Amino acid sequence: MHMSHVDRIALGDAVALTRELVRIDSRNPSLVAGGVGETAVARALAQVLEAWGFNVAMTDVMPGRPNVVARIGVPGARSLMFNGHLDVVGVDGMTHAPFDASQTDGRIYGRGSSDMKAGVAAMCAAAGRAANDGALVGEVIVTAVADEEYESIGTRALVSSGLRADAAIVTEPTRLAIMPAHLGFVWITVTTHGRAAHGSRWDIGVDAIRHAGLVLAELDRMDTVELTARRHPLLGRPSVHASLIEGGTGMSTYPDRCTLHIERRTIPGETAEGVRTEMEQLCARVAHGRPNFRADVSVTFSQLPSDVDVGAPVVRVLDGALRAVGETTRIEGMSAWTDAALLNAAGIPAICFGPGDISLAHAAEEWVSTDEIERATTVLTRFALTWCGGEGKAWRS
Repeated sequence: MHMSHVDRIALGDAVALTRELVRIDSRNPSLVAGGVGETAVARALAQVLEAWGFNVAMTDVMPGRPNVVARIGVPGARSLMFNGHLDVVGVDGMTHAPFDASQTDGRIYGRGSSDMKAGVAAMCAAAGRAANDGALVGEVIVTAVADEEYESIGTRALVSSGLRADAAIVTEPTRLAIMPAHLGFVWITVTTHGRAAHGSRWDIGVDAIRHAGLVLAELDRMDTVELTARRHPLLGRPSVHASLIEGGTGMSTYPDRCTLHIERRTIPGETAEGVRTEMEQLCARVAHGRPNFRADVSVTFSQLPSDVDVGAPVVRVLDGALRAVGETTRIEGMSAWTDAALLNAAGIPAICFGPGDISLAHAAEEWVSTDEIERATTVLTRFALTWCGGEGKAWRS
């Protein structure tokens, strides 16, 4: 553990904080056998934020899986949440040391550098700078959470504890684009039921795998015809793919079951219930032409899409903050799922904006540009001062 470095990080130094956080292994134990979880990294971050003048609470969501909630400014007036996750994915196959946080040619290398310890560092540094630079007449609530990479137990716990804010920025890597929307997903299992029989007994055998093939043919039609007709202005069309398939017991046996695991990526307005109904109707169409077709449909897991109107105050103020510091504004859709969806579902308008590139997340080589960390921190500082500071009147207009 690297506690010795922590007290040397100057107030608002996002690059130093990024390196410190990347040095601490925080692999998610739900994803990685023997993963150590977030305790060490949460403790280090809590120490830094306390030294910077935040009011800090560290709470275990599950044993060894803490959230850090750090507040600065004046409670009761306007509030702003910065949200980011402290867990990282596994390191198998990485082409450089995963936790050295080595700095070369303006880049910090390490697992979690882009996804998303640079974002966490930038949001913490921005909140610290805003409180130090100007009179905050509102409160900035920094939430650094556990488990986003698996089931988001960290942000779920925050929301169910009743924590709310007037707006939130989730500092996932967006290459400094404003991303007000992202896709959701639904995981579906379709099991087709056949009748086992010897391979020669076509008269009594019912082939569950061939029946799954009929489902796949309908799925292909859904993806190429039906789903292409639906659009979201930032995210484009929804999609569906068959992820896994299993079935059969031997070469000379009619298979009595076949299981398809399907992922359906959803756009705002689509629900898990709607997707389930869609799949049931698809199976009903197959059954219409095959009287002996039988299938079960179940939803095993789903996450909502996220959508904030591009004219919403949080988007307008962030746009203004970018322009004020000389950055160009880009508004784009995000492909990956994030905790912003959970915050939006709880009534907190939440958008994504942060340093780093999502295409480097989970990759064999992961890095973040120190320049982008600095620029993100500058923008987020200006945003916090506008939203929660003496300039706060601007966001209401």
